[in-house]
Amino acid sequence: MPKIQRALLSVTDKTGLVEFARDLSEMGVELISTGGTAKLLRESGVIVKDVSELTGVPEMLDGRVKTLHPKIHGGILHRRSDALHRQAVAEQGIQPIDMVVVNLYAFEKTASQPDVHFEQLIENIDIGGPSMIRSAAKNFQDVAVVTSPADYSAIAEEMQKSGGELSSETKWQLARKAFSITAAYDWTIASTLERVSSNGHFELHPKANFPQTLRLSFDKIMDLRYGENPHQQAAMYSDGSGTGVAGAKQIQGKELSYNNIVDVQAAWDLAQEFDEPFCAIIKHTNPSGAATGKTLAEAYKKALECDPVSAFGGVIGVNRPVDGEAAEEMAKLFLEVIGAPSFDEAARAKFSTRKNLRLVEIRNSEQKWVLKNISGGILLQDSDSRQLSENDLKIVTERPPTAEEKRALLFAWKVCKHVKSNAILYAGDGQTVAVGAGQMSRVDSCKVGAMKAILPLRGTVVASDAFFPFPDGVEEIAKAGATAVIQPGGSARDNEVIEAANRLGLAMIFTGVRHFRH
Repeated sequence: MPKIQRALLSVTDKTGLVEFARDLSEMGVELISTGGTAKLLRESGVIVKDVSELTGVPEMLDGRVKTLHPKIHGGILHRRSDALHRQAVAEQGIQPIDMVVVNLYAFEKTASQPDVHFEQLIENIDIGGPSMIRSAAKNFQDVAVVTSPADYSAIAEEMQKSGGELSSETKWQLARKAFSITAAYDWTIASTLERVSSNGHFELHPKANFPQTLRLSFDKIMDLRYGENPHQQAAMYSDGSGTGVAGAKQIQGKELSYNNIVDVQAAWDLAQEFDEPFCAIIKHTNPSGAATGKTLAEAYKKALECDPVSAFGGVIGVNRPVDGEAAEEMAKLFLEVIGAPSFDEAARAKFSTRKNLRLVEIRNSEQKWVLKNISGGILLQDSDSRQLSENDLKIVTERPPTAEEKRALLFAWKVCKHVKSNAILYAGDGQTVAVGAGQMSRVDSCKVGAMKAILPLRGTVVASDAFFPFPDGVEEIAKAGATAVIQPGGSARDNEVIEAANRLGLAMIFTGVRHFRH
């Protein structure tokens, strides 16, 4: 392969640029640059030529036009193997450009600012950058296109080993990456401008403003061993933010499986509902136990008490760094994964003997949308982030809940939201006592929850993710020993349900909010 002799550098993200430019310069590569990139390189002692020296035309229109010139694109696009191409560029005095190092205006970052002006948004649409990237990627046989600082060191190393060359395979990989980047960039612009009216009004976070055309762009992080079952293939993709479960850092253990990742997401979502120390133990996306505590260790022990049998081989999600005390307790049980903001040194040391236990550090990420596959398309909805306020709480029975019952009801309500419908959750103050998940009738969920209970049910409260369609559910939980209920209300038979609660001495709160989870 021919040596790389001339490179054009024009970047917004200048991470690692000076070091990479020095490496290129030391290998005899002539450097051409623009604006702020050229200024940074000169200030760092790197010899660089301005683009205007190459084109004979100064940058103009406040920087809008600097690389849109035949001497730039001709230098990139001409095919070195084509005699007519070589003749054409020679006649015009066009010098070959063998490498293009470009990343784009930070349009997405600008668009995410809460009060961004329309004019500022438009000015951050890059024109020259995507044009150069596409030109170089199209002519990948002759030109290396470098769009990510993460690739600098590997490229420099390959060139140093080969005497200034890059292999055809490397150039092809870089080109494919480049086209993905320009596609994602155009997608971001198009999706953002769909929310801009003709008068330039721009609303960043409308509550129910779904795009007319849904464009999704994710990068594959890794192939998984298999999917939900061994005969299914699977992979995990990321939005590139480095946050959430997709951006989590695994610090120990076996490779995460598809089911591990799904359960970690369920555990993490539930843990984020609480401000106080909290632990959720998840099996097949349902909480087998969940609790708050003064410490994380206390929260874990209380969560485990709910159903220690189901907790075996479970996935844990917590909202606090895991310390040595909590690790001491968790290490007594076989667990698949623990998801946490972090693990301190004592916790890491304690878990180090459990080589297969996966420890995952997660930075929280707000999930705006929920997608579900359907044949021929997808369903899209807002995430279920509705929180209760005091104004939502309507006491509908003759007996109001006690202060202790009310605390338990509000705790149960938060956890019940994360149980598969039909969902019934028995709880005490800061502790799940029994879970009835995913039954086809609500009364069966009441019975299943009571049947599974290990802790005493007498004096517990109950949360229901949707209304009781008949009095039989209330009668069933009262028979089990529950004393108070929180539910959305809204049934045609609400009066009959309330009458049953009054007859049985139960306190009942309506929320007006439903939390189906299918």
